[in-house]
Amino acid sequence: MKLSPLAKRAQRHERNKSQLDLNLVSLIDIFIILIFFLMFNATGVEILPNSRAVKLPESTTDKSPKETVVILVSGEEILVEGRKVASVSEVMNSSVEVIDALKVELEFHASRQMIRKEKQDPAGKSVTIMGDKEIPYRLLRKVMVTCARADYSNISFAVLRKNKG
Repeated sequence: MKLSPLAKRAQRHERNKSQLDLNLVSLIDIFIILIFFLMFNATGVEILPNSRAVKLPESTTDKSPKETVVILVSGEEILVEGRKVASVSEVMNSSVEVIDALKVELEFHASRQMIRKEKQDPAGKSVTIMGDKEIPYRLLRKVMVTCARADYSNISFAVLRKNKG
């Protein structure tokens, strides 16, 4: 007796019902997402941006950097979180102590932090300055004064950890 196409399909379906199908693709996807989550969130180490244009001074500090707004000061430009805000030559030629473009950018980052954090840190806003070890003190002072005028009271300097001994 010949079976109709519908009967053949029903017969195949009955055979496959006894076998257990396990879809491993979605399980692998979940494990990959879990691995990436653990890699990026479980380390607890803050990595500062690395720039070949900036040679950091060395120190024997034991403190690890916190997550803050990063100002990178090289010999040619001033960057906030990787975005150029001013030229060093313009800042050095200016007689004004406050760098207006830097202040505007810092205030913008402060407003973004207020949105992300409901409760502001009682110690104040924090900023990390990654300054080349060859920049003049006058430039560094202008950057620090601008940070203070933008209400960033915790100013840290990024350094390379020098091995003791």
